[in-house]
Amino acid sequence: MAQTISEKIISRHAGKTVSAGEIAIVNVDGVMATDATAPFAIKAFRAMHGKKLWDATRMSLIIDHASPAPNENVANLHKLMREFAAEMGCRLYDIGEGICHQLMVEDAHVKPGDLFLGADSHTPTYGALGAFAVGVGSTDLAATMLTGRTWLKVPKTIKITLNGQLPTGVTSKDLVLFLIKALGVEGANYQAVEFSGEALHSMTLASRMALANMSSEMGAKTGLVDMTGLALWYPFEPIFADADASYVRELTFDVSALRPQIAKPHSPENVVPIDDVLGQKIQYAFIGSCTNTRLEDLHAAAAVLRDKKIANGVRLIVTAASKRVFNEAMRDGTAAILSEAGASFITSGCGPCVGSHLGVPGNDEVVISSANRNFKGRMGNPNAHIYLASPAVVAAAALAGEIVDL
Repeated sequence: MAQTISEKIISRHAGKTVSAGEIAIVNVDGVMATDATAPFAIKAFRAMHGKKLWDATRMSLIIDHASPAPNENVANLHKLMREFAAEMGCRLYDIGEGICHQLMVEDAHVKPGDLFLGADSHTPTYGALGAFAVGVGSTDLAATMLTGRTWLKVPKTIKITLNGQLPTGVTSKDLVLFLIKALGVEGANYQAVEFSGEALHSMTLASRMALANMSSEMGAKTGLVDMTGLALWYPFEPIFADADASYVRELTFDVSALRPQIAKPHSPENVVPIDDVLGQKIQYAFIGSCTNTRLEDLHAAAAVLRDKKIANGVRLIVTAASKRVFNEAMRDGTAAILSEAGASFITSGCGPCVGSHLGVPGNDEVVISSANRNFKGRMGNPNAHIYLASPAVVAAAALAGEIVDL
């Protein structure tokens, strides 16, 4: 039977051949939870009378959403996580070590062909390296922590073929914003998305991660990027869909003339070419989040800001994807370029993106962000106005005080 990538991975983990629409009980290769979800998962695990994890080596806890703790309540949640990790012997990433999705890939806790659960909605990021990765609720995660298994409905798959090559200055962030506009924020609800085509074959892992990451903004269960040309630092077997696999929908785009894209407030699908918003004044620029804060993203921003200063009245906040990324940016001079231009570096984590702390905008302030969501209330203030763009476009806006072309 011809299968999609999702059907192949789920079949391997179910121990039998399954197809879209079936319910499958599967073994899981790994799980992770953050300080936004782990405390609830731990409490649910206790309520299920959990005494030990099914496999402590396969679980990661990451303190990244409100890191370091902004108040007493959050500090005690972090304490709960530290104590649980010590008791159970599972992996704990403490404050400043990085954003959950970067760490899972960076430290190879998720690999091609894995079936992975994360108590975070952007867990599909790992589809960049050919893993079937899904976000789940804390209670579902707790059950897997106990048993090493879960159930799921095998999703139907949308195939998106991307022909041509992205123009200079246009990134995978622009590409995925364009695709979210085409499908809508509910266009792939409980479906997998397979990204394929020649436009992807020369993409770096970091660029593929941005693409897979924002499949969540289409409502997708998971997003899987064609593994042709994928370079990793360890050996792996690529997984491809069968040529005659069945798809619920197939879309084809030529990206050769794509312009930089901007998502206007207040939705990731409210996307226009940059030309439509040129001159929009901004007060706050943010380069970070699990979408766009890897080393190549910092390089792109530094290329714009080298030997320049950001505009008066604008603040630029930067958070590296992990301590390792930050240290690399320190070693190669990237961090110095950004700092000298006026950027403020904060602890590696998710704070400004989710609005927990370390960068909440004021009322009526206009933000341009390299993150993944701009719904009303995102970044912690429903009275702010958030535009989404690539890191280079964010840097250029910080420099000019308004949205400008590269």
